[in-house]
Amino acid sequence: MVLAPCPPLGYCEAMTTEITLRRPDDWHLHLRDGAMLAGVLPHSAAHFARAIVMPNLVPPVVTGEDAASYRQRIMAALPEGAAFEPLMTLYLTEDTDPGDVAIAAATGLVTAVKLYPAGATTNSASGVRNFDRVRGVLETMAEIGLPLCVHGEVTDPTTDIFDREAVFIERVLDPIRRATPGLRVVMEHITTAEAVAYLRAGDGDLGATITVQHLMLDRNAIFAGGLRPHNYCLPVLKRGTHREALVALATSGFDRVFLGTDSAPHPTHAKEAECCAAGCFTAPVAMGCLAELFDEAGALDRLEAFTSLNGPGFYRLQPNEARMTLKKGGPVEWPARVETGAGPVTVWSPGRDIHWRVV
Repeated sequence: MVLAPCPPLGYCEAMTTEITLRRPDDWHLHLRDGAMLAGVLPHSAAHFARAIVMPNLVPPVVTGEDAASYRQRIMAALPEGAAFEPLMTLYLTEDTDPGDVAIAAATGLVTAVKLYPAGATTNSASGVRNFDRVRGVLETMAEIGLPLCVHGEVTDPTTDIFDREAVFIERVLDPIRRATPGLRVVMEHITTAEAVAYLRAGDGDLGATITVQHLMLDRNAIFAGGLRPHNYCLPVLKRGTHREALVALATSGFDRVFLGTDSAPHPTHAKEAECCAAGCFTAPVAMGCLAELFDEAGALDRLEAFTSLNGPGFYRLQPNEARMTLKKGGPVEWPARVETGAGPVTVWSPGRDIHWRVV
């Protein structure tokens, strides 16, 4: 990453108004399908070179054939001239064929497999209930080095929603990893100090992503001046001490944590509803918000690692050669919504001024 020159005296990074870094990747992205896909894809393609694309469509992307078809639809929806590579995933079910997974990985069609505990989040009804039934798939993945992306929450109704991640680590994730040596796991959208501690204590086979909203907001933001549905996502925002642990990790330079926006578009009417859909559409604003956050932490020199280097390192891919420049100036004005053929989608806001923008 290149920082703009600074005067000989004073704190250099505090005066930085321009940064150039390798073009970032998004290691957790929802693109949906059909008219919604066509409407939101340009906003990710504008800033990100690659993205791990979530498979929780209806019906889900379960087989290699499903993934190939979905990839074709994504590529067809890309704006002309856009440089964007979708990294496809398979949705793990109790009927997933290990052989199909191995073939899809060997041909380069898929980059990971996604584990949803059944009922944990949007379109997760086809997820796993009995983890013993997927052991054969996990063992195959360990043998071939294919990462497992994990939505890390238990769905036991007796577990408080704010405790679901910590309980999942203890009851599900750690036993799976102990039973399957060599399995490469990405703890997606971590939200708690417990997850941070577990990641730091892990080995090179364990990585994690963090979202923009979990870095910038705590759970008070869901209720600030009234119910704020556009800040509702799963896993839910946690208390401030957890957010502080996430920020400390992301800005530390730790090399097994990386950006996964979990940008999750829903039509505005589905967010502003009696039963609010879970997800924050952050793709258009993610990089500006992160630059603001890292700038405030005095860690602009570590932004490139979080957005552009650590993820490729974990997934055993080369970093992007293309560059991105961000500039700091007056408060940035983003559109309040994006129009799509599936209806308008409200763009997530951090609820404060952001001074960095992609140029």
